[in-house]
Amino acid sequence: MAFKIRRMDYFYATVTDEPGEAYELLTRLAEMGISLAAFTAVPFGPTHTQLTLFPENVDRMRDAAKNAGLAIDGPHPAILVQGDDELGALASVHARLAQAGVNVFASNGVTDGKGSYGYVLYIRPEKIDHALAALDI
Repeated sequence: MAFKIRRMDYFYATVTDEPGEAYELLTRLAEMGISLAAFTAVPFGPTHTQLTLFPENVDRMRDAAKNAGLAIDGPHPAILVQGDDELGALASVHARLAQAGVNVFASNGVTDGKGSYGYVLYIRPEKIDHALAALDI
């Protein structure tokens, strides 16, 4: 099973739950040269959506957001796993974390339909160093 594991930092941005809000933010980020490794959007209360942004370059994201007046919260630690999609592909990652006493409090994953996957693991900040050590990062 071939995979790559790396620490990622993410930021939250909260927008009004209306058509085009995510589009506008993602367009602004692209115009500022911000490349994202991952992105999620989830409802946040009855009238808002929380966008989770995983930039390839944290410093660039922070500087660009500050210069553009974007309200973002972060950075927060996470782990990104990318690899070959096969049955049980994530079990070894979770086994190593469990053996180290690290809880994954949230996660998102998707396959590309062509044999690869991406998987984000949200780890509490006080446990991120334990998680990285358990995964040999």
